[in-house]
Amino acid sequence: MYAAPTVRELVSCPNRRSLTIPSPLSPFSSQRRALSGVSEPPRGLVQEKMTENAAFSQNKVLTIDTMNPNVKKMEYAVRGPIVQRAMQIEKELREGVKKPFTEVIKANIGDAHAMGQQPITFFRQVLALCSYPELLNDNMFPEDAKSRARRILQACGGNSLGAYSASQGIDCVRQDVARYIERRDGGVPCDPDNVYLTTGASNGIVTMLQLLVCGEGASKTGVMISIPQYPLYSAALAELGAVQVNYYLNEDKCWSMDLSELERSLAEARKHCNPKALCVINPGNPTGQVQSRQCIEDVIRFAAKEHLFLMADEVYQDNVYAEGCQFHSFKKVLFELGPQYSNTVELASFHSTSKCYMGECGFRGGYMEVINMDPEVKAQLTKLVSIRLCAPVPGQALMDLVVNSPQPGEPSYTTFMKERTATLSLLAEKAKLTEEILNTVPGITCNPVQGAMYSFPNISLPQKAIKEAKALGQVPDMFYCMKMLEETGICLVPGSGFGQKDGTYHFRMTILPPTDKLKILLAKVKEFHLRFTQQYS
Repeated sequence: MYAAPTVRELVSCPNRRSLTIPSPLSPFSSQRRALSGVSEPPRGLVQEKMTENAAFSQNKVLTIDTMNPNVKKMEYAVRGPIVQRAMQIEKELREGVKKPFTEVIKANIGDAHAMGQQPITFFRQVLALCSYPELLNDNMFPEDAKSRARRILQACGGNSLGAYSASQGIDCVRQDVARYIERRDGGVPCDPDNVYLTTGASNGIVTMLQLLVCGEGASKTGVMISIPQYPLYSAALAELGAVQVNYYLNEDKCWSMDLSELERSLAEARKHCNPKALCVINPGNPTGQVQSRQCIEDVIRFAAKEHLFLMADEVYQDNVYAEGCQFHSFKKVLFELGPQYSNTVELASFHSTSKCYMGECGFRGGYMEVINMDPEVKAQLTKLVSIRLCAPVPGQALMDLVVNSPQPGEPSYTTFMKERTATLSLLAEKAKLTEEILNTVPGITCNPVQGAMYSFPNISLPQKAIKEAKALGQVPDMFYCMKMLEETGICLVPGSGFGQKDGTYHFRMTILPPTDKLKILLAKVKEFHLRFTQQYS
């Protein structure tokens, strides 16, 4: 039996023309054969295939050896080997292959609509009107939806969503974002010129990292990221050739940030690189925590003292469920700490249309706001975004609707608030359900899912299982999650894909599946863990 491949191995496997159908050399197919009792292909066939592939690549300019080495270092667990195998299993089920289950339940990624969450009616009405303006003559659409659509279209070249926008984004949308930030933060001013509309939050985060990274050797830029982390950060830093500086969240205190741990991490990093930025995800992904106001104050003071650029990933700001928890934006706390901090600390904060109650991942809408950025650097930022022309204009339009939603007295307000409240209430119920059921399983410990869309439970694995996984060249929680997928059809992501303390094991799962399917998923996880533990005891 072979180990499940890393993303790097998938990219570099000899039969790399197809990743969705395993080759005779694929560790996935080897593992599947071992699990099902099917024998390996003849060695001569394997050798012949290797020779054929080598000949195929011999005269290529771009090969696995000549390509950008930083790209080969990148890994992205939420769409990694487990998900590749899940897609193969779905194909096998469609082809009639018998499994001990009838469907794959994917809980690997925060894709709300793919999990059955319904779009907000008002958002889709306005986007329909913007996409096909002839519908403005149709009486089936409420007047507030039509007025939003007309305003957006008038701001577009040729009154069409198909035209490029200004590189920084449509002016009226940036103005609406600025007004939204001011309302959210209790009147703290926001200059629309500091707002950049982005292709989801991810694009804004990567853009800021591009500006920050420079130097070689001991002067190379280090970026502090939380562990566990969202793999976008580690992947982007690998691509840019920057130094990833890990700081650990405190699992025993519900994944809170710890000032002494930040100090330890920074001191260690300064021995071999130049740490310039501190990234915070709040509410947390993959850990589902909501940081306290005191914690945010401590982080801001730390960044000011240590002269660090702050990056605040706040895409889950409406996803707060636990009693006593509240979202505090870094910008609001920064300004409430007074001019000593608000005039000096450099901050970039990010939001998106993909999460919260919207779940509109596919539209790729988002924004970032920059605070206290050097004017010359800001000019370079504007140049950098102009090279990409603009963020998708439908995504910009959707971002406008998120920050300029129906107001009391408008025709769509009642329906909008009903849908918004129902979506967030259901997520809160599923967060509680997930925590409660997982904590009934001996060997699984789950912190409260205070916010965001994920749980990140700690799993105790028997030494026999750890030993077998290592003998196969697999990380133990990858071994665990792959066996769970093969036996139950449940697709989770091993904690090793996000980072974790040595000797601990986790998995990440979303709380997004419909309640009935989530109950099935959690029951299967419970049954599997008990069976797995007994098997390897």
